[in-house]
Amino acid sequence: MDKKKVLFICVHNSARSQMAQAFLNSFGGDWFTAESAGLKSGKINPVAADAMMEEGIDISENETNDVMDFYRQGRGYDYVITVCDGADKENCPVFPGGGKRMHWPFKDPSGLSGDYPNKLEKTRLIRENIKKRVSEFIKNERGNYGR
Repeated sequence: MDKKKVLFICVHNSARSQMAQAFLNSFGGDWFTAESAGLKSGKINPVAADAMMEEGIDISENETNDVMDFYRQGRGYDYVITVCDGADKENCPVFPGGGKRMHWPFKDPSGLSGDYPNKLEKTRLIRENIKKRVSEFIKNERGNYGR
């Protein structure tokens, strides 16, 4: 059976959607293929990259993507998952293409205050929440198509 395609989207595609993409491809790569994009592409959040490196996953050199570029390219997805929280909900992009819609609100690491150790600790909590949600998604969704 073909892998299900998943698109994670958030505002900048610099942290939350990148972490979700990396975890899904790492843990669920036998069943899913994940990509991520944002409303405005930018640069990978270095604190998020450091937090993911602690998990053995390097996202530091990942490209950031514009969700509308994916739409113009005609990409299709089985699942489209937004990961914006209430603070940036009005700026959270949509993907005009098809796919089952889900919303997983996570705090944006780019909005964290404090020094580097404080930001890293808070980003670790966000990372762990994303990791847990991705693991639950794999468990719940892979059985929906006979795997």
